[in-house]
Amino acid sequence: MPLPWPRPLSILHLVSLRLKINLIVVALTVVLAATVLALELRSMRESVHEEVVAANRVAATLLQGTAMRYAAQGTPAMLAFLQSIGRVRSNDITLFDAQGQELYRSPSPTYKAGRDAPDWFSALIAPAPSVQTIEFPDGKLVVRANATRAEVDAWDYVVTLAAGALAFLLVVNGMVFWLVGRALRPLGQIAQALERVQGGQFDAKLPPLAGAEAAAIGAAFNRMVGELDRHIETERRAVRAEMQLSDSRELTRWIDKHVEAERRMIARELHDEFGQSVTAMRSMALSIAQRVQALDPQAEQAARLIADESSRLYDAMHGIIPRLTPLVLDNFGLAEALKDLAERTRRAHAGVQISLRVDLADAALGADAALTLYRAAQEGLTNALRHGQARHLQLTVQCQAGDATLELLDDGSGLPSEEPQRNDHHGLRWLAERVHGLGGSFELQGAQPRGARLQVRLPIAATNDKETA
Repeated sequence: MPLPWPRPLSILHLVSLRLKINLIVVALTVVLAATVLALELRSMRESVHEEVVAANRVAATLLQGTAMRYAAQGTPAMLAFLQSIGRVRSNDITLFDAQGQELYRSPSPTYKAGRDAPDWFSALIAPAPSVQTIEFPDGKLVVRANATRAEVDAWDYVVTLAAGALAFLLVVNGMVFWLVGRALRPLGQIAQALERVQGGQFDAKLPPLAGAEAAAIGAAFNRMVGELDRHIETERRAVRAEMQLSDSRELTRWIDKHVEAERRMIARELHDEFGQSVTAMRSMALSIAQRVQALDPQAEQAARLIADESSRLYDAMHGIIPRLTPLVLDNFGLAEALKDLAERTRRAHAGVQISLRVDLADAALGADAALTLYRAAQEGLTNALRHGQARHLQLTVQCQAGDATLELLDDGSGLPSEEPQRNDHHGLRWLAERVHGLGGSFELQGAQPRGARLQVRLPIAATNDKETA
């Protein structure tokens, strides 16, 4: 039968765990790449700013000294000079005359011509506009910083860096995905084994798993399953033993009932049939003795001998009947039966003192419970007198908290520690089994300062239920 355990880790859970780990790694990798890119962009911005602004200042400074010499020769000489130097890196040079008309503008750059960085990227790394103006009598020279080529270089570097980061991201996460899958593979085996155990396969075993931690978990799982299997087998044996014990107790009760019924029948036959026959024999023997008294003294003596033997047989028969079954219990109840038992015990054992106290109040004891208490008193008295040589005995029967309790105390020699387990005390073992069969408790132990104490406790309600069932 499957155990009501929480559902173990399934393959879907393992896939989800693997995906979660990879998503975490992806997130960390993206954060790392974004951080690197942000630092690189900051470095690029500072580099571009330094390069462009410095180039603009250097170009303006050089042009200022040179332009003054050519300006003294006139505007055509200045124009010819500018045309000869061409384009200055990271700068746009414009020549204006005195009226502000543009006479010259630097040619377009040939480096990575036709390409520009995206506007958002340019706005991100471009420095503030830097303009240097050189005035002379016939006009002015304007040197304006131009960072477009530096921006293109930075953009190309960023594209290369981003492509490398993406490739790194794919490679790293692919490796992580493979490694995590390999690391979680033993967990899948463990999950399948747990599902088999949940399904009732308590002999499920895990093979040796890769990895120190997984191997330790697998070994612990195998030990757990082994212990679980042993515990379940022990429980099964206990259940079978309990069922066998229950069947044995039911059989014992059935046998006891039939034995008691047979005893009762034999006792009634002895009392009614055999007793009457013995009484008739005695009466006839006495009658014969009276008739032949004067005629044949030997016949009279023989008849009186038969009458005496009939009387002894009758007394012996009446001594056997209570041991077979207490007829007084059926006719007058437990209290009177115990009084009769105590009185007969006193007569049979001279010098023995028996104190009897019976307080059953209004408790309605069933036939089985009353007979069991009577047999307990009978067995207890017999053992105390026969084995303990007791001289003073105290027998108490009372009802307490829904239980009928019998307690017998004696001042005999007591019993050794192994006494209750001796094989020859079948009477005590039978009595204990009978009490337990009625749901009661049986206890026999030494008393202080000497003697023994027998206590039998029967639940009244339970015994009544069993007898009426």
